Parts: sequence; C-alpha cells; structure tokens
Amino acid sequence: MKSFIAFSRKEFIEYLRTYKLFIVIMIFLLLGFLNPITAKYLPEIVSLVMPEGVMNIPTPTVFDSWAQFFKNVPQMGLIIFLVVFGGVMSNELSKGTLVNILSKGFPRQTIVLSKFVSVSLIWTLCYYLSFGITYLYNLLFWNDTTVYNLFASVSFVWIFGLLMISFIILGNILTKNMTGGLLLAGLGYIISMIISIFETLSKYSPIYLMTENLSLLTHSLSVTDFIPSLIVSIVIIVMNIILSISLFNKKQL
Repeated sequence: MKSFIAFSRKEFIEYLRTYKLFIVIMIFLLLGFLNPITAKYLPEIVSLVMPEGVMNIPTPTVFDSWAQFFKNVPQMGLIIFLVVFGGVMSNELSKGTLVNILSKGFPRQTIVLSKFVSVSLIWTLCYYLSFGITYLYNLLFWNDTTVYNLFASVSFVWIFGLLMISFIILGNILTKNMTGGLLLAGLGYIISMIISIFETLSKYSPIYLMTENLSLLTHSLSVTDFIPSLIVSIVIIVMNIILSISLFNKKQL
C-alpha cells in the first residue's frame, strides 16, 4: 500500500509540473460554464445574427442546458482529456524511466494500478467539477430545474470515461506509444457504436451509457435499462486492467 501511495503521489506531482492537471481542469471549467450559458442565451444570439422571423427558437429550459452538458463534456471534454493523458504509460515505457524503480523491487502491478487510479481520479475531479458548475448555474437561470434520474445519468458517462482510460493504458503497454493507446480507445468506441446499431444488442453496448442520457432525463428510459451496458462496461474495465498487468509483467524494459 505504501508503494502504491508513493507512486501515485509521484504521478500527481508530475501532472502538476507538466501542467496537464491545470489544462484539463481549465477545459472542464470552461465547458461547465458554457453549457448553461449557451442554452440560456442561444435565442438572443440567434436573434442577433439571423433576420427576424427566419428561425424561431423555443424558450430555453433546464433540459436544454443538460442537453449541452451531455453533448459537450462526454464528447469534446473526454476526447481532450484522453489526448492529454494518452501517453500515461507509454511516456515512461519509451524513455525507460521505470527501469530504476523496478530494479529496486517495485511491484509492476502497483505501477499499472496507480496509473489507472491517478488518471481516473483526475477524470472524476474534472468531470464532476464541470457537472457542479452546470448544476449551480442551472439553479440560477431557471426556477424549474426538475429532470429525472440526473445523477444516475451523469454517473453512467463517468463510467464510460473510466472505460476509455482502461483502453488507453492497455494500448500504451501493447505498443509503447501514445498513438497505440488512443487507437485502442478509438477502436473500443467504434466497436461499441457498431454493436449499438443492432437493436437486440444495443443495451449491451458500453456506448449506451453515453448516448441515451437524454432519454433517461425525460423518463423515456429507466435506470434499469442501463444495467446490461453498465455490467459489460465494468467487466471490460476489469479485464483491461488485468490484461494490462499481465502484459506489463512479461514486458522487457
């Protein structure tokens, strides 16, 4: 446990020194502000750039703000996050900086677990920070902020982010480069999209956690509808981490 804490501390210090933590926090802060502001003032923006009567936009509601959240944060925000941390394992593998640590008997599985946990904690911080800002501004902008299953819907996207992080780490170990991690995460995303095309399989696709959130907010779907996708996603995360540890234990540095 001490080795895990020590290595995780080293990771966070590195993210601070390289400004990665600062970059992703600022991006998610910005997205958190943009979601409600864009929804609230879109009619006024359109009226300024379009002739009167050309486009009639309904009066915005809190649902429009959450629609912006589930459009911007899980897509734009997550993509930027994965690019920033796309070399979480490969950077040290390619430079050989782990050799000294491992030569002192440091457990290899601890490194993999620490990398996954540290990046996951940053994803959690950034994601829920953006959510919190959107939530607070929604309270300021609208009197009626009622939506169904909000926290469940938000948590499902968070789980999908953890899934992408696990693909990044596995891809880094397989290829020893950042591109491999991003490609494997992209491949996992594409396969999930393909599976979701088939009606009988769509609820088992991890992408279901991220694409059906608005239906959950309107009560068109229930939380139980997401259980198959949730279970599949968690199983894949665990398998990716186990496979990452297994491959890293066998890899020569």
